[in-house]
Amino acid sequence: MRHLGVVNLTAEELEALRLKDFKGLDQIEAAKKMKTSQSTLQRILASARKKVSQAIVEGKAIEIKD
Repeated sequence: MRHLGVVNLTAEELEALRLKDFKGLDQIEAAKKMKTSQSTLQRILASARKKVSQAIVEGKAIEIKD
């Protein structure tokens, strides 16, 4: 795996994906659990999804950073 490129996902991005996509919460519920606004949650999700998509398409590893 050390030869793979790496995409860095923040802990916040991971949590947004977990709540919205994995647990299936709606945006209002997920934003409340993250103590943020819906628009901020949407921005975080967009960034996370782009990074995960890049990792899948380009065959890169995903590293979670704080």
